[in-house]
Amino acid sequence: MLSGRRFVTAAEAGGPAAAGMTADGTAETPAAVPGAGMVADSGGAAGPQSRTSDIVTGPGGVMTDEVGVVTGDLTLRTEYADGKVTLRVQYKDADEWYLVTGTSVALADPAGLDAVHGVAVGLLHRPEG
Repeated sequence: MLSGRRFVTAAEAGGPAAAGMTADGTAETPAAVPGAGMVADSGGAAGPQSRTSDIVTGPGGVMTDEVGVVTGDLTLRTEYADGKVTLRVQYKDADEWYLVTGTSVALADPAGLDAVHGVAVGLLHRPEG
């Protein structure tokens, strides 16, 4: 469900040099670019921001603070608020979000949110194992 979310344009993501974007502002092939096709929650530059992508975990899953390891089809959300970036996951289409262990860290510039999300997707999305 995408209510309250919108797709990120090249201009919002920092121009065509942003990961996953072409010069005309369209997304590159999602299979070739981690984090491409992500959605952004509404929120101004000064307020909380987030990016979400669906992922499939590899062997070992993703360790969370609340419930331990989660595996399978998940949604990853990278959040930026108050100078910190945090990763959370949920089982696809579930209501509960879980904090990915060890992922609440300082991020001086919110413009780095797309890059952090792209790296997180690249590390955690392992549909082939």
